[in-house]
Amino acid sequence: MSNRAVLEVIALDAEDGIAAQAGGADRLELVTDMAADGLTPSRETYARIRAAVDLPLRVMLRRADGFEAGDIDALVGIARELREEGADEFVLGFLDARGRVDLVAVERLVAELEGCRWTFHRAIDRAADRDAARKQLADLPGLDTYLTAGSAAGVDEGLPTLLAEAGAMRRGEPGYEHRLLVGGGLRLDHVPTLLAAGVDAFHIGGAARPSGWSAPVSPTAVRTWRTALDAGA
Repeated sequence: MSNRAVLEVIALDAEDGIAAQAGGADRLELVTDMAADGLTPSRETYARIRAAVDLPLRVMLRRADGFEAGDIDALVGIARELREEGADEFVLGFLDARGRVDLVAVERLVAELEGCRWTFHRAIDRAADRDAARKQLADLPGLDTYLTAGSAAGVDEGLPTLLAEAGAMRRGEPGYEHRLLVGGGLRLDHVPTLLAAGVDAFHIGGAARPSGWSAPVSPTAVRTWRTALDAGA
């Protein structure tokens, strides 16, 4: 189906990956330590998940809770190891103390990724100026997606922003050429409005785990989302 919406599911391990694929996920975001809002998984974890599924895998590049880059040399080294292991899609995003894009850190990492596709994650939801951030990032190689709830507080509060940005995308405005991947407090009842606005990519974490983060991904929960997206599209 050419208009099939993308469903990305957070996976912490191979069991999650297998369950998400069985439920109809299109892509996985690989992280560890959700208590810190998702950090970079180990090279070994990446390899195990890669061996278990045939979905595209986007790997988080983030070493500590929050949106400051921290030790960028260490992060570049981690990215290099993951590339050596075969990783070719990533998730990243850093802000400085004033809420502006930390372009030095982002550009260092992007140079290491050598054209790999990547998502600028929910750091955009904490940027002092979303529009300015997009324009700063617009020409970086490999960037193809923004993961956003439209607000740091989640989709409920961010929905007007998401709809406005979807409109800017449709109009082809500068800085809005990249896909909107909506996630962060996303619920099934948000989906029809977002689909109608032209949003075609959705990201779930907790929604794929009815029993909480200590339990694995539920294929049934993922299938519920897959069915809703396909019906809406």
